[in-house]
Amino acid sequence: MENLYTKIFTTMKKQNILFSAAIMLMSAAALFTACSKNTSADATAPGTQNVSLYMADGPGVFLSVKLDVKLIQVLLDTSSNTRRHDGCNWDNLGSQSSIPDSVFVWNTLSVSPGVYDLLQLRNGVDTLLSQSNIKAGSIRLIKINLGSNNSVVTLDSVSHAVQIPAGAPSYILVKLMGNEWERFASNSYRLWIDFDVARSIILTNGVYYLTPFIKPFVVNQTGSIAGTVAPRDAWPEMVSVVSSNDTAYALPNRDGFFKIRGLKDGTYSVNFNGSNGYRDTTINNIVISNAGNIILPSVTLHK
Repeated sequence: MENLYTKIFTTMKKQNILFSAAIMLMSAAALFTACSKNTSADATAPGTQNVSLYMADGPGVFLSVKLDVKLIQVLLDTSSNTRRHDGCNWDNLGSQSSIPDSVFVWNTLSVSPGVYDLLQLRNGVDTLLSQSNIKAGSIRLIKINLGSNNSVVTLDSVSHAVQIPAGAPSYILVKLMGNEWERFASNSYRLWIDFDVARSIILTNGVYYLTPFIKPFVVNQTGSIAGTVAPRDAWPEMVSVVSSNDTAYALPNRDGFFKIRGLKDGTYSVNFNGSNGYRDTTINNIVISNAGNIILPSVTLHK
């Protein structure tokens, strides 16, 4: 088990460093002047839209991962062309509770505050976080405001508090281009957000920290890989799928079933990271095209 944790946490740290560096570069290059009040003349006529927001989970090796959700807001760009604002400093905008004299407007989604166990949402399961009527416009930010009751339960059944790093905000920002939502009915849109636990929960000096990595996706515009892995004694075996432009994880259930959604078209390697003395196994050249759904033959791990 120690080798499994070592491999997973080493991978998480490397990916998290790259992710943090990318965010810093985006912030440094942002052109906040394009987001100032002089764009207010582009505001469109008032209207509404109905949005449904779902949460799914890309898990890590835990028994539970609990996230304390207090409030969810969306930042709407009500201008006629949101592409004009692609260079905005979205971190700066996300930190503001209101943006006077601007085309950017915060709307609060209808959501039940509470502690959500993300590991109940793995392998193709999701939950409807909110269905809300909001102002018309392009949704450029989703802001998930967190409470302090965030925790994980490790495989030895011990609960640990999850800390927000010093200096980090007590909210999660999901940055969007504004065109990700699926229109599934008249003036109705939906989106899934995948909370990638394997990249978002980092163990440092005995303390678990939250460094959120969230991927938005639409089910019918992305692919999936599913299958079963045996034997039961090999649990928990982490499954990862990797391509040149995408990486995702699954933690099979006790019956060995796993499913990974939200995958871009491409050629994937599926890695079964064994535990309890079972060897790792890899299946290569799994091709997803046209948002297809792949079901693999059953895999048996060996010692």
